[in-house]
Amino acid sequence: MSSNRFLSVVSGVKTLLTAIATSAGAGDANKIIATDGSGKIDITFMPSGVGADTLSIEASENLSAGDFINIHDVSGARVRKADNSNTRPAHGFVLSSVTSGANATVYLSGANTGLTSLTPGTRYYLGTAGAATATAPSASGEIVQYLGAANSTTSLVFEDNEYTAIS
Repeated sequence: MSSNRFLSVVSGVKTLLTAIATSAGAGDANKIIATDGSGKIDITFMPSGVGADTLSIEASENLSAGDFINIHDVSGARVRKADNSNTRPAHGFVLSSVTSGANATVYLSGANTGLTSLTPGTRYYLGTAGAATATAPSASGEIVQYLGAANSTTSLVFEDNEYTAIS
């Protein structure tokens, strides 16, 4: 519950009310909204279809924040680190670390803000073990997949692009 308070008149009586930081639905109609710790409005206030394009999928290995991931089938969808050296193209990325067996929030597009040491404006390609690289792969058996361009030293705008196999 937010500590942001405001004065309102309810049925003719001055009342001190508290702004809400998340919404449980219709029961929270006509309430004042408070932003979260990052200064943003919680996604629970948004209508269906608005917000990040995400999926919740079980991780088949430990993942670190910022890893590019590959969706694969093991008796259902699972995610693992994308890797250009073993034909595991990137289908998205994670912004939080996840242990094997736990559900990962997979972002299918948008800014991967879990990265470091990027050069703004530089084009990045899929590297190994879920990483991005500024150098396009060129060895036989690798795949070349353009991930997107860095828009800061810690953020890359991901585009789910097809890959090309090198033979």
